[in-house]
Amino acid sequence: MRVEICDVGPRDGLQNDEVVLEPAVRAELVNRLAAAGLPAIEAVSFVRPERVPPMAGAEGVVAAIDRREGVRYSGLVLNEKGYERFEATDLDALHFNVAATDTFGRRNANATPEEALATLARLRPDRPTSVSISVAFGCPFEGAVPPGRVLELAERATDLGADEIVLADTIGVAVPREVKALVAGAAKRARRVGIHLHNTRNTGFANAYAALEAGATVFESSVGGLGGCPFAPRATGNVATEDLVYLLHGEGAETGVDLDALIAVAGWLEGVLGRALPGQVYRAGTFVA
Repeated sequence: MRVEICDVGPRDGLQNDEVVLEPAVRAELVNRLAAAGLPAIEAVSFVRPERVPPMAGAEGVVAAIDRREGVRYSGLVLNEKGYERFEATDLDALHFNVAATDTFGRRNANATPEEALATLARLRPDRPTSVSISVAFGCPFEGAVPPGRVLELAERATDLGADEIVLADTIGVAVPREVKALVAGAAKRARRVGIHLHNTRNTGFANAYAALEAGATVFESSVGGLGGCPFAPRATGNVATEDLVYLLHGEGAETGVDLDALIAVAGWLEGVLGRALPGQVYRAGTFVA
C-alpha cells in the first residue's frame, strides 16, 4: 500500500506561530523536508501579510527553494488576488480552500462555501488542484457539520476540476467513526481523497488509522506537530509528520519518507524556534523490533 504525505509545516505549521521566520529560513525548512523524502510539500500561502504576518514574503520562499525532482511543491490560495500571485510562480500544484460553513468561511477567507466555489469556477486552474474542505467535521462557530453538506461540496469541487479532495478536521473534533464514514463517502465522489488532521483532542492518530482503513491515500501533516488556524479559537497543532510516518510504516504503508532524516528536521526546527515541539517521535526516536 502506497500513500502520499504532504507536509504542510512551512505553511499551516508556521502560520499561527509566535516566532516569525524569514523567507530564507522557511525555504530551508522546505528543502530539508524534501531531502527527507517528503513527496509533497505545501510551501507557502498567498494571503495578505497584514492578516497572517508569518506568511509574508511567499514569493521569496518560492525563489529560495532548491527544487528536487519528484517532489510536488504547492501553494495555498483563497481568492483571485492570491491566484494571480500563485500563477506568477513555478509551483507545481494549487491548494484551494472551501469552508464547510458560512461563518468559518467568512472569518477564514471572507467567502462562504458558495462564494468559494464560484471563485474556483472562475479561476479554472491549469495545474493540479487540491481542494481542502475546512471544518469538515465541526465548526467552532456553527457546531456540528452535516456530512451530507461536506460530501456535496466535495462533489461540486470535483465537478469544477479538483484532482483531489482533502477533508480537514480544522479544530480537531473528529473521532474515527466519523472519519471512516466521511472518507468512504468522499471516495465515491472524488478522484483522490485526503485527510488533514489536528490532534487538538488527542484523536488525530486514531483518525489517521481510520482514514487509512477507509481508503484515504493522501495525508496532510506538519513536521514537529506545529500548527493551528489563526481564525479558529483554541485550534492547536496538526498531527506530527514524523509520528504519522511511524504509524503508517508500522502498518505496512509505503511513504518514501526517511524517518530518521525527518526526525533530524524536527530537531533542527526545534532549535530554530527555540522550544520543544508537540511531536513525540522526534524526541523518543524510532524503534526497530
